[in-house]
Amino acid sequence: MTATANEYVGAPAPAVAGVPIPQVVAFGVMTTILAAAPFLVYPVFLMKALCFALFACAFNLLIGYVGLLSFGHAAFLGAAGYGAAHSAKAWGFPPELAILFGTAVAAALGVAIGALAIRSKGIYFANITLAFAQMVYFFSVQAGFTGGEDGIQSVPRGTLLGVLNLNETLTLYFVVLAIFLAGFLLIYRAIHSPFGQVLKAIRENEPRAVSLGYRAERYKLLAFVLSATFAGLAGATKALVFQLASLTDVHWTMSGEVVLMTLLGGLGTVFGPVVGAFIVMALENYLSQLGAWVTVVQGVIFVVCVLTFRRGVIGELGNLLRKSL
Repeated sequence: MTATANEYVGAPAPAVAGVPIPQVVAFGVMTTILAAAPFLVYPVFLMKALCFALFACAFNLLIGYVGLLSFGHAAFLGAAGYGAAHSAKAWGFPPELAILFGTAVAAALGVAIGALAIRSKGIYFANITLAFAQMVYFFSVQAGFTGGEDGIQSVPRGTLLGVLNLNETLTLYFVVLAIFLAGFLLIYRAIHSPFGQVLKAIRENEPRAVSLGYRAERYKLLAFVLSATFAGLAGATKALVFQLASLTDVHWTMSGEVVLMTLLGGLGTVFGPVVGAFIVMALENYLSQLGAWVTVVQGVIFVVCVLTFRRGVIGELGNLLRKSL
């Protein structure tokens, strides 16, 4: 499974404002489907999938384009959820400020963890992020304002910008969709900017990038913070959608789940994490009657997909399209 499965080989594809036409078409199709989906599918399920899709895109920014595997990204998702939920319920923040506050908490946590972890590489980096995530988890268990095992419940959704009543399901859905699309486009812009090209160079050959004058640690730290920030945006939004912040989102299994989403959809692809998130959420939703066997079935499906689709679902589709052209 390669991190450049979505890149075109040979002559550059026709582009609109610098964006390849196939990606413009794919984004348009994705947006159209998601805009029509709540009239056909249960909106709450879709909102959950959108939150996790943004979370997976944030994780993919780090592993797919920098080559850093984090086993602690649940810390940012969960911390932002607690921040948004507490600020909305205890301090009376409107939803827009609650989401921004939760995102800022994740960004600050990303700076603190990233500054210490980024100097390590490979499995050492992964283990350090996991250790910090466990520290955040145990803090969430013990801290008074988090509600312990009960979490923060009955979080008020409020009125966005004083106009949009988020207690109305369809209104809330389109707000979540707008947040997802904004996050997706910002991540896309970061990936395809000069900054993103430096990240790819560091991933491919860090010593050579350093020899060209780039400060690799600074770039990796900034990428880590950006990834943590977007993960926090997903977590803060999810807390308002479900009116709940709980230990589930900060547990280490959530970090493993986002790895599954990214690998299943296509590591290092633009749309792969979105597809992977929807596949995993659909499996959890429709296999929930199996109880504890859900994780076993998910594991089997994951193994089959990895053996069958080495580049992930989107990566394999892109590869087939390139061969057919």
